[in-house]
Amino acid sequence: MKKLLILMICLLPTLTYGGEAKDMAADPVLEKRMIGLAENLRCLVCQNESLASSHAELAEDLRREVREQMAQGKDDQEIIDYLVARYGDFVLYKPPVKSYTVLLWFGPFALLLIGAGVLVYQLRKRRQLVQESELSPEAQQRAASLLNQEENK
Repeated sequence: MKKLLILMICLLPTLTYGGEAKDMAADPVLEKRMIGLAENLRCLVCQNESLASSHAELAEDLRREVREQMAQGKDDQEIIDYLVARYGDFVLYKPPVKSYTVLLWFGPFALLLIGAGVLVYQLRKRRQLVQESELSPEAQQRAASLLNQEENK
């Protein structure tokens, strides 16, 4: 009796780790289509994960919603339009180029060009500040003699 009680107590923690099975569509083709679409959508909680790979509860709810809409016969674009209307362009991994996303798309390139321009400007300015001086004839002879001494050693 004690052994059975000890065994039950030891197995009790394993029951707490059991979770619900992940939702899947009854149709494997529908599930594959949902995963393909979810790979192009961003998890709103994780932000750097796709909706397909996220384990957040909101991501599971969104995947369930996408499955339901697919089962209703909606095409991928209608589902994307629904999600964008509800959550904004942030839900898309590749947001469209719009007037308010131009900075997002082209800002890094503009900063790179500005940085390169500042670097070129600073290098030219530095070159003008440091003047090259020419050696006098005496200094040239002395340098030549020092070089000859080094070669003779």
